[in-house]
Parts: sequence; structure tokens; C-alpha cells
Amino acid sequence: MSWASFNVLEVMSSQKYQQKRVGYLGAVQSFRPDTEVLMLAENLLKKDLSSPQPITISLPLAAIPHVISPSMANSLLSDLLPRLTHSHPAIRKKTIVTLYRLALVYPETLRPAWPRIKERLIDENEDPSVTASIVNVVCELGWRRPQDFLPLAPRLFDLLVQGGNNWMAIKIIKLFAVLTPLEPRLVKKLVPPLTSLIKTTPAMSLLYECINGIIQGGILEGSEGSVEGSEIAKLCVGKLRSMLAVEGDPNLKYVALLAFAKIVITYPFLVSQHQDVILECIDDPDISIRIRALDLVVDMVNADNLMIIVERLMRQLKNAPLASETDDPANDRITHDGIIPTAESDDEDMAASLQRPQKRLDQSPPLPDDYRRSVINRILDMCARDTYSNISDFEWFIEILVQLVKQAPASSRFAFSQEIEFANSQTNPDISCRIGYELQNVAVRVKSMRYEATRAAQSLVLLDQRKNLFPTSGSGGLGVLMSAAWIVGEYADMLPNPDDVLSSLTHPTSCQLPSDLLTVYVQAIPKVVVRLTSNQRYSWTAERKMTTTLLLARVVHFLEPLTTHPSLEVQERAVEFLELLRLASEASSGQAPQSEDETFADAPLLLTQAIPSLFAGMELNPVAPGAQRKVPLPEELDLDMPINGQLQMLLQQADFDDHDGGDEDGSYEHYYKRPKAVVPQSLSAADRLDSQASGVGSYQQSTPDEDPVDQETAARRRAERKERYKDDPFYIDSDRASGRSTPIHNTIRSNNGEELDVDTIPIMDLHLGNGEASEAAVDSPPASKARSRRPRTPIVIQNDETLGDDMPVYSSSAPTRPPLQGRAKKSLLQVDSSGLGALSLDESGKATNPLDIERRAAEEAEVQRAMKEVERLRLEMQRANERIQARAGENGEGDLVKSKKTKKKKVVAVEDPGGVVRDVAESGEQAEGVVVKKKKKKKVKADNNLEEDPAENAAPVKAKKKKRRQIDFENDGGAQ
Repeated sequence: MSWASFNVLEVMSSQKYQQKRVGYLGAVQSFRPDTEVLMLAENLLKKDLSSPQPITISLPLAAIPHVISPSMANSLLSDLLPRLTHSHPAIRKKTIVTLYRLALVYPETLRPAWPRIKERLIDENEDPSVTASIVNVVCELGWRRPQDFLPLAPRLFDLLVQGGNNWMAIKIIKLFAVLTPLEPRLVKKLVPPLTSLIKTTPAMSLLYECINGIIQGGILEGSEGSVEGSEIAKLCVGKLRSMLAVEGDPNLKYVALLAFAKIVITYPFLVSQHQDVILECIDDPDISIRIRALDLVVDMVNADNLMIIVERLMRQLKNAPLASETDDPANDRITHDGIIPTAESDDEDMAASLQRPQKRLDQSPPLPDDYRRSVINRILDMCARDTYSNISDFEWFIEILVQLVKQAPASSRFAFSQEIEFANSQTNPDISCRIGYELQNVAVRVKSMRYEATRAAQSLVLLDQRKNLFPTSGSGGLGVLMSAAWIVGEYADMLPNPDDVLSSLTHPTSCQLPSDLLTVYVQAIPKVVVRLTSNQRYSWTAERKMTTTLLLARVVHFLEPLTTHPSLEVQERAVEFLELLRLASEASSGQAPQSEDETFADAPLLLTQAIPSLFAGMELNPVAPGAQRKVPLPEELDLDMPINGQLQMLLQQADFDDHDGGDEDGSYEHYYKRPKAVVPQSLSAADRLDSQASGVGSYQQSTPDEDPVDQETAARRRAERKERYKDDPFYIDSDRASGRSTPIHNTIRSNNGEELDVDTIPIMDLHLGNGEASEAAVDSPPASKARSRRPRTPIVIQNDETLGDDMPVYSSSAPTRPPLQGRAKKSLLQVDSSGLGALSLDESGKATNPLDIERRAAEEAEVQRAMKEVERLRLEMQRANERIQARAGENGEGDLVKSKKTKKKKVVAVEDPGGVVRDVAESGEQAEGVVVKKKKKKKVKADNNLEEDPAENAAPVKAKKKKRRQIDFENDGGAQ
């Protein structure tokens, strides 16, 4: 509408009020601070501001806030200030609001206007509407520089006590919330009126602002621990509970939850007493109310209500269905009117009616994936706070972790991280990674729960449990497999069923897992193999040999394709463990089993001692995050020194090596040439094992032809081993009869005779309680025993290991609540009001805030430094100018040459023959007969001891003064 700007200006200048009003309305809609004709409208605005009619003055007062610019603000200020004393209250009220708009655009206009605004506020006879507008402006200015408005506290307090205007009371309470941190004495003064308003006001908006003012002003924090503070907190919490109980008003619930979240920081026990109404908000249909309730329950949780809150959240996750695309209202075809039947009007069979899907009343609304992820994060935050200080039953917590895997939503991108940072829900898209991290953390820190954690990890790894423990669709929950595989590998000796675990790890579908997860699987496989094959208490029988050989063959078959995996981590581990297990397979095939005449045969040492020693060592403990930085660097460590000083020469020599010739060790063909395809022969498993056993021998048991052994050395070693294990009741020696040749059995044999008939010993049944239960307990295997609740024992949670005396507390992944800060407002008028923060309204012109004093001192110091710098530059320029002038005054021989100066007429005193002394101007020729009195002049020594110039011997020149006219009565006879 810029094309009509000049026409709008013409209508604004009309003398008729109806036309003028329309013109100002058009200006408000079309004019902007950069409009070209706005300069012509400035005089019109001044003219209308000076009009005697109030309705005419209201027009420019309403238009100026929309079209004001910095230059116009400074020009119109002088016309607006007199309107503050106008007889009509509406004009004064509009003028105050207009001055605030001017201050936003040009902050300096507020300085001359503030004394008059303050005068209007202090006036007790002022109209209430004008006072309310001033309070509104002061509240908007107060949060920027609250120290400038502390002198107004008595008047604002009187207005708060008088009441009568809820809107003005809300503004005053907001202003006091920013003034109380500067003046703590206001806290005791404000408690009675705020308490009275909370008890008596029926307005919910004023009630909430009173509670919010008490919280924001620091009244609860300042009175924490006192009886008065507890009473105020109970009163506020009780009123907020009533706001939550109001049906049909979600806005009240939302603001009540916000206030609860602020009170729970100082009085968590009071908020936890109302957990029943807060937990009801978790099932509210409004998703924003649910999220606020979740934030609140995380802060109010303690050891008493943790299990109640977590079970309530778990019930919500289980009962609510998963959200799908059809649940999105945007995809509802019936909601929109875009469906038009295309059937013929006379064909009734082709017409179809669309019916809305009927929802069951008892069915909960579907939960979005983001909300499910948020709920799981809150559950883990509550349980892991302060190193599991609120958990009293870790078996319950492990069960919760396993149940959360099934409720984990599918991530948009499936990713793992080798670092511990994957526990952070803000950076990792898959929440199941954090579930696995908490399970791993419990297994490492709580040693008494390590068996339960390992059993839970086993249930997650087993393939036959995937349908029951993982989501039915999508890739949700797969992130937990990394931690579960690590647990079953690290604590393989605690696995209840290691055979099934190894079968799940080596399943063909495992090769399709992501590379990071597959790396952990490959690392855990040899540990489980050691758990199954390293038992030294059992004899090396033919059955055990066959089982071990088949197990190793299965693992080798799984690892062989992984040697060419694209991931280097997977490839490196697969190559290492494949060669190691091949050696173990050769050792197990070559070791002869126990014969019929032997009572015990040792298993291959490679399986029982060599390979297990690779995974045995110090126990892994949690390490503090900053412990690595405390490790001192060795003095002899030089990271810049090359490991091999001849590396360049070796590389150059390798370039000239001829690989065309025969390769002695075959390494070139192994690493650089593609292997030839080998068609496997169709042999049975028995034939393959027989051929492998017949073709490969063991390094422990060799024939005398291949590797002869001294018989005396073997007999000596056998005697030493027998002597070493003679007192061990668990060592089965071939010389002992039936394995019962221990000192205890020798004593029994000596007392009962040489032959002991075990069948003749009577058996007594001890009926302890129910006989059926006793028989069931005896018949049931230990692995399938029903779990019974053990008595409570104090659980030790291991802390982080670090260096030094300071032991940092393990910080859970629960985010810490930021401190309460002042509200950062943004002007709704889209005006940059940052200049008001630096404008001081102090009448003395001096800053009262310590920050302002420091800023003023810094500015003065900066000015002084600038002045000193300017003075220094001026002196340097002056000296440089003097040096230039000195060079210009010397000739080539070094003699000083003075420039000619214009001769000035010198006046000398001349005494004429009559005795009259006259001043005669000296010229080139002197009058004859005139005696000139000369005065001697002191000689001035030159700087370079030069001879004086003869011209300097001239008569001295008198200072030029105003001359009086001389009268010569003899010659002239009259005045000249």
C-alpha cells in the first residue's frame, strides 16, 4: 500500500474528525518507520498533539507507536511530555504507553520522561487506570534494570495491599519477584499480603502469580527450614493440588505442574505427598501435560516411591498400543472433505459409505515413539540417580531393564558406539543402547547381583527368547545386544546355559548384524568356548573329545567367512581367534582319550591352561572419567622419536624387491592373491572327524617314532604330579581305587573293612514339612529351581577408581536441572530493546549497581589511556616537525642560514637641538645632524659557537605601543 501513502497523509490532515480518524487508521496499517512520506507527517503529528480536543489527541497517540523511528522519537518527545499533565485520564494513560514505545526505539527519551512518570505513580489521587498503565510500564522495564526501581517499593507495596485490580496486582507481584533478590528485607514484608491473597482470591490467574512470585522471588529458598517457610510451602502445594483437580481446564493443570516443578527443588517431600494426582496427569490425553508430569516425577522420586512410580510408567507403556501412521489425524481421510463418490447416481450398489473407526472406551490412546523414548529415559534417570542410591531391590531393577527392551521403539538409524557415550540419550538414537549400558553397569558395580545380571543377559542373547523379550516389529531393542554379549563373554563362568549361548552367538544370522555388534560377538565367542572346554576336573573321555571337537569345528566354521568381513575390527578378531581355535581343534583331535585301563586322562593343556590364561587376569572395575588425565607421563617417553629409525630405508628397499620370483614362505600369495575356489567334498561328519584324527597328531601325545621321549623323565614328572596332588580330595589318580583313595576313605576303609557294601547302608527320609514338596525339590534340577526371595543383605556398589584422594561420585545420566534464572523476554513489538538495559534512571547520574560502577571505571580508564596515547602521538609529531625545520635551516656546508624577515620600522628616540625628544621611524637614510642614541644589546651565544651576525648589532626594537602625538611648539606653533 505504499502507492497510497501520500493520499493517506492528505486524509490525515483533514479538519473533519471522521476523515482524520480514517486517515490515521490507514497510517497505522500502511506506514512503517522507513516510509518516505513519514517526514511530512511529523509536523501533522505535533499539531494534533497540541489540539484542545481529547479525541483528536488520541489519534496521534495511537498511531505513533506503530510508525515511530529514532529521529522522530527525539523530535516528538517535547510534545508528548506536556500530555502527562492533561486533565483527561485517558490522554495521560495513552501518553504513558506511547512513551514506553519511544523508549524501546530510542532509550534516551526515557531519561527526561521518567521523573514525570514517577510523579504520576506516587500521586495517590491519580486515576486508577493511569496508575495501572504506569505499573505495567514499570514491570516491563523492571526486569532489565531492577535496581533503578527499588525506591518505588513502598508505593508498589501500598498498591498491592490496597488491591482492587487483579491485573495490576499480577504486575506488581512480577516486579517484586525481581526486586527481592536485590533487597532481602522485602521477603518478610511480602509474606503476609501474598499469603492473604492466596487464601482469599477466587481468581486462578492471581493465585498462580502469587505462588509463582513466592517461588521466583526466593521466598521459599530464603525461608527454607523455618516454620513460616514450611507453612507457606504447604499452602502453595495445597492450592496447586486443587488446580490439578479441576476438570476440563488443561491450562490450569499445565501451569500447576510448572509451579510444582519449581517447588520440588526445595521441598521435594511435600510434593511427593501429592503423587496420586501427579501420576494421574501421566495418563492425560494432552501430551504436553504428560511430559511436564514426567519431568516432575523425576525430581520428586525417592527410595520410598521409586517402585510405585516406575511400575505406573511401565503399566502405561504396556497397555498403550504403538502409534502408527493411521493414528495420525493428518492421514484420516474422513476428517477431510476431499473424498467425492464417483459412482453413478442410479447405481446404489456402487455407493459405499465411509465410517469412522470405532475406538473402544477401555483402550488407551497410542503413544508416539518420541514419548516412549522419553518415558524410558525418565525411568532410567530415576533408577540410576546417585549411583543407584534409591534402589533397594536390584533383582526388581534387572527385571525392569529386561521389560523395557520390549517397549523400546525402533530407532530411525541403527547405530552403536564403542565409547561409553552411547548411554547418553541425547546423542544416541537407539534407547536400547542405554538400557544395555545400565545392565552392564549393574553387572560391573554390584558384585552380589552379577549372577542375576548374567542370567538376564543370557535371556537377551538367546534366539528362542527374541519373540518374548523384543518388540514384535521393527529393530527396536537390538542396541541392548552389545552390552548383553559383553556380559556373557566377560562373566561366562556364571552362565546357567553356556551351550545355548554359544549356539546363539554362532548362529548364521549373526553374520548379518552391524559391524560394531558383530565385533563384540566375536570377542565373546572364545570366552564361552573356554567356559565349555577348560574344565580340568573331568577326564578326557572319548565322549568329551567328540563333543569338544564338534564344538570347535562349529566355531571355526562360523569364523571362517568373517576373515574377509568389510569391517577391520571384525576381520582382525576373526583371524586371531580362528588361528587359535584351529590349534585347539588340532590339539583335541590328537589327544588320545581315556583308555579302559585308565581311571583319569588329562585334557589338552592348550584347552585347559593356555587359552584360558589369555582371558584371565585382573578384574575390570569402573574407572572415573578424569582418572586417565591424572596418570603422570614417564620421563623417558619421547613421542617424537621414531620407533624405527631405518623405516625410510626399509620402505625404499621394499619397493625394489622383486615379487615375481618364488615366494619361500608364501606370505605374498596369502595376502595379495585371491584364493582359489575349492569345491568341498561331500563327506559325512564322522568320516571328516576320523580323517582329521588320523591325519593330525597332538603336540602333547606323540608316538615314539615321531618324537621319542625319555621314559625316566616321564616317570619323574608323573611322580612329582602325584606327590603334589596327594592331599587333594578332588584329584583322581589312576593308582587310587575307583577314585576313593583319599585319607578320608582310607579311614573309613580301615574301620569298616576292606570291602564296603554301599547298598547295605540304610536310607532315611527326612520329612521336613510337606512330603510332596520335598520330593519335588529333590527331583528338580538345580537350574530349574523356583526363585525364592532371599533375606535382605546390604548391597555394596563399587565406586569409580581414580588417582589421588578425591573420589568423584559416579554421575548418572540424569540431567541436572539448571538454576532458576530471570525470564528472557522478547518484545512482542519486534523491536530491539537491548539499549534499555544500559540506560540508568538514577537521578544523580551515577550507577548504583556494582556492575555499572565497574563498567564506568573501565570506561574512564579507557578514556585516560586514549588521551595519553593522543598526547604521546602529538609530542612525537611535534618533535618530528622540529627536526624537519632544523634540517631545512642548514646549507650544504653546515652553516646556519637564517631566512629573511620583513623589516619592521624601528622607532628610536632622537633628541633634537631644542632638547625635545621625539620618536623617529628608522629608515634607510637618517636625517643629517640627528644624533641617534643607541642602546647596547647583550650578545647571544650561538648553539654552534658561530660568530655573531653584524646585523644583530643594530639598535634594539622597542615593543610596539600606542603612541601619543607629540607637540612641537617652537617649530609648528600649534597642534599637529
